[in-house]
Amino acid sequence: MKKTTILACIITLFTFGIAKAQIGQFPEMNVPDHTPMMNSTWEAIDKMMYKVTTENNKKVYTPHYPPALKSLENKVVELPGYLVPLNSGRNHQTFMLSVLPVMQCAFCGSNGIPPMVEIFMKSESVRFTEEPIKIKGKMVFNPEPLKGNAEIQIVDAVLIK
Repeated sequence: MKKTTILACIITLFTFGIAKAQIGQFPEMNVPDHTPMMNSTWEAIDKMMYKVTTENNKKVYTPHYPPALKSLENKVVELPGYLVPLNSGRNHQTFMLSVLPVMQCAFCGSNGIPPMVEIFMKSESVRFTEEPIKIKGKMVFNPEPLKGNAEIQIVDAVLIK
């Protein structure tokens, strides 16, 4: 038992040393950090869950909107976040908005999918940026998300910042 513990400690220290050495080899690389975007609206969005049922031997996931989120339906909200393109190009009228930049998506790691909403701009398009933006628009729930599009949408959106 003692040998196993010592061996585990040695392996951990060795692995940490390699990882630190790899990072140290590239001091000129600026690893971008992100500005935290969570606010009360994002926290309500993050509480959305799915009811799982079975139909014809297939699992069906139906969105469940808790009261805090349901209270925002058809209300105008302001939501800061990072633009996640749905199509190629520089300018976007429809896109996803996330609390994390696409380059630091937690889904790409092991923390699950970050909260996101689908944005439908009222008229103007938004130029892609890795900087945070702020959107204002009406929050609606998609009644049939299995047919495409996100469960939570911001429609008639305008860019604030």
